[in-house]
Amino acid sequence: MSTGYLALVLHGHLPYVHHPEQNEALEERWLFEALTECYLPLIDIFQTLSRDGINYRITLSLSPTLIAMLTSRLLQERYLEHLEKCLQLAGLEQERLAGDPEFGHLAGYYPHKLAQARQIYEKCGYNPLRPLKQLQEQGCLEIITTCATHGYLPLIKSRAGWRAQVKPALDLYEHHFHRPPAGIWLPECGYAPGVDEVLAEYNIKYFFVDRHGIANSRPAPRYGIFAPLSTRAGVAAFGRDPESSRQVWDRHGGYPGDPLYREFYRDIGYDLGMEYIGPFLPGDGLRVDTGFKYHRITGGDGTHKEPYLPDAALKRAAEDAGDFHRRRLEQLDRAAREMDRRPVVMAPYDAELFGHWWYEGPAWLDFLCRETAAAGALRMITPSDYLTEFPANQAVDLPMSSWGAGGYNQYWLNPSTDWIYLHLHRAEEMMSEQADAHPAAGGLEERCLNQAARELLLAQSSDWPFIMHAGTAVDYAVRRFNNHIGRFNTLMRMLENGAVDEPTLSAIETRSRF
Repeated sequence: MSTGYLALVLHGHLPYVHHPEQNEALEERWLFEALTECYLPLIDIFQTLSRDGINYRITLSLSPTLIAMLTSRLLQERYLEHLEKCLQLAGLEQERLAGDPEFGHLAGYYPHKLAQARQIYEKCGYNPLRPLKQLQEQGCLEIITTCATHGYLPLIKSRAGWRAQVKPALDLYEHHFHRPPAGIWLPECGYAPGVDEVLAEYNIKYFFVDRHGIANSRPAPRYGIFAPLSTRAGVAAFGRDPESSRQVWDRHGGYPGDPLYREFYRDIGYDLGMEYIGPFLPGDGLRVDTGFKYHRITGGDGTHKEPYLPDAALKRAAEDAGDFHRRRLEQLDRAAREMDRRPVVMAPYDAELFGHWWYEGPAWLDFLCRETAAAGALRMITPSDYLTEFPANQAVDLPMSSWGAGGYNQYWLNPSTDWIYLHLHRAEEMMSEQADAHPAAGGLEERCLNQAARELLLAQSSDWPFIMHAGTAVDYAVRRFNNHIGRFNTLMRMLENGAVDEPTLSAIETRSRF
């Protein structure tokens, strides 16, 4: 009999990138890299575990923006073109490294990995949702949703704005999975009082908050983070466990920083001469990651990096999975002594950590599922499983919280991003005003209202202020925000003037089909 439960939650999300007006958009690589290094390897792991009869349960959230891109015919075609280009580079690299005293053992590594990714992609009919849906029907995965464009709810002004982020996400989920989702991932785990009431309106059973969201609830949580709480609206809130988070998230103190693992920040896109690597880069002399990385993290903080040893890295992943399993048992054993029910460790992570940022992450997950199933002392469950066993939970009032730096709003609201909210909050008001003013809209008016809603939702994406504050692709984030707000304002003016220009509307619809 198990001491307690482990609930692994992987949050799959990417911002909506759709540029039919360009032959090649640099930002589309975000999706292509995630497919090659994260989502296709995870599907392979999940299917292999299922075929081997391993009893595992994992919760996977898929954002509507990610789903829209995974099912886009244009992006499916462009990903296949990207894969073919990578395979061409892999062939050249195999020739270049053959016989190399340091890296010769890696000559065939990426040709094999890329061919495997193509095979998985072709087998699922170029739509990764198909095998994921099948795995949910088999009882291995519990797939949930998140807000329509990953809008950060605490900084969305109105309940109408919250509903507009939640309802389209539920509709899209049911369209693809033919059932309603049991739970929702609040973007950035951002909760504000009242959000639970909107979730209850749509029969959402649970969501997640960070540890301090549980710790600061009133009354104080009886079981800490080891059991969910019930909001006054009757929706369950599960709290993130910081101990398991640090072990997997932290590059310095956690598993991903082990010297044997592959170094993310060393790539031939930067190391090799432009005359060789240039044809495989976006152009204009811009160097980007290619995914061909031949070094391991290596000890110390210096620039010297040793060659990557895949077999040694896999062995370490198995050891780290065993360590994680042992620590969870110890943690749950301590918690169980203070509880009159079985405790649960809630361990949520960004899905792209597994494979993209932490290359060995999918293998680690595979080893963990197998060890957990074999040992039998720790049971993997989903939040729905736990609520089925323990439907009655302590009722509390939850405070505002997020899992961002500082625990509240500062990562999305700060001097680098504060200017966007004047536009967003005014746009929320205008959207509601025009929707109320056209209750029986049809034809061009209906199309214009719907497109204005799309533009506002896309402008609300938490990715844009996140990128602006992180200082990564700032120009792109600012441009995307300005474009969506600009198109929104154009559509609003047409509605206010009572004259919708069809060619302008059609052009905007083509740019934002979400």
